[in-house]
Formats: sequence, C-alpha cells, structure tokens
Amino acid sequence: MKVVLLAGGFGTRISEESQFKPKPMVELGGMPILLHIMKLYSHHSFNEFVICAGYKQHVIKEYFADYFLHTSDITYDFTHGKNEMTVHHNTSEPWKVTVVDTGLNTMTGGRVKRVKEYIGSEPFMLTYGDGVSNLNITELAKFHQSHGKMVTLSAYNAGQRFGVLDVDSGGRIREFREKTQGDGSLINIGFMVCQPEFIDLIEDDSTVLEKVPLETAAKMGQLMAYKHTGFWQCMDTVREKEQLEKLWASGQAPWKVWDN
Repeated sequence: MKVVLLAGGFGTRISEESQFKPKPMVELGGMPILLHIMKLYSHHSFNEFVICAGYKQHVIKEYFADYFLHTSDITYDFTHGKNEMTVHHNTSEPWKVTVVDTGLNTMTGGRVKRVKEYIGSEPFMLTYGDGVSNLNITELAKFHQSHGKMVTLSAYNAGQRFGVLDVDSGGRIREFREKTQGDGSLINIGFMVCQPEFIDLIEDDSTVLEKVPLETAAKMGQLMAYKHTGFWQCMDTVREKEQLEKLWASGQAPWKVWDN
C-alpha cells in the first residue's frame, strides 16, 4: 500500500521557517518533519511514498536526490588525479519516493487527484506532512480492511481547534464538519486509508479534501474513524516547533517508535 503525503502548502503560520522551504521540510531534531512521518510508516513496513509537492517543490526533490549521500559516510579520493567516491556505512531506508509537483495553488483534494496515476487502483494511505504521532499504522490498516468502507481517518481528542467528527459507537462517522463554538473533542488528524474510488469524489484543483470529498463520504456512510489515544501534535507555529524540539532533545519523543 502506497503512502500519499500532502506537502505542497505555503505554511504561512510558521512563515519564519517556511519562507525558505516547504513546511514539511522544516527540521525537527536535525531532519525534516516529513522524514519523521515517513519513518513512522516505514516502521510499520510501508516504504513506498508519493509526495504531493507544490510550494518550493524543488527543495523536496533536491533533498531526496542527495538522500543517499545524507545517510552515508563518504570518502572522496583525488590523489591520482581522479574524482573517486567510496560509500561507507549507508543507513538509508529501503524507500521508493515519488515527488510530484501538484501545483503552487492547488488545494489538498486537488493534490490527491493529481497523483492518481502514481497511486494506481489499490487502496492507499494518506496524511498531512506536518504532524507527528505514535499512531499504530498496522492496526489502522487492519481496521480499514475490517469494515469495508471507502475511507478511514484517524480521530483524536485535541480540543476545539479543528474540524469536528460525529462518530457513532461502531466507529462510523455520521457527520464531518468545521467546528462551531459549542463543539466537542474528536478531530481529524489525517493518517487516512482510502479506497481508490475516493479520488472520484474530488472534482478538480480547487477541491479542498476536508470539504466536499470527506463530507460526501460521511453522508454516504462510507467514512469511518480510527480512534487514536496516544500522542499526536501538528507543527503549525514556531511555538509548536519549539515544544516538539524540547521533546526530541529530551530523548523521550513519543512519536519516535523506530530504531536509530
């Protein structure tokens, strides 16, 4: 199952960093937050990624073009008038990464539609490129396979800042909508599993994933919630980045489930 990562937005709320690079490439603990997310999936044996790039997409492409070198010890030998390179102790993951320029101003749904040819006709994972979690991807995939619906998204109790999910006792999402003043707790944190036909609910580049596609899936009874009770945190602001950096520096980052 391929993992589609939304990494094309402007990241205006963390503009101190995103003026130079896409928000998913802002570093956390010395590496882009995008890699933290990819390492989570890889820990659960999902190693094929399709990255929906847009704003400063060349930064993502250049990073992965040099990724093999980033994760190796290298000897450059010029002693015989040649440029010889020897690679030692490479630690790169067994990843296949496709980076797609999905447009500068394309909305989240439109970005997914633009990578349809790279997804194929199989179910796929889908998430945002700016949030870290210790969510159990293996159990998420099993839950999605168990209910046979079109989409599973991960639900988390994070207060009233984000859109609201109305979930019944069996896990079916009855309504997906933006928050109001009196709303409760469960929010969409991404980490979705989608059947390929979900892409047909996306009209064009102007389609916001969280609007018509997910709202329509909910009305069809085809949207399910996987409830996550562990750790999750997005990195929308400098303050949130600093909080995550402190956790990483402490050696107790909850989302680091992979080995060194």
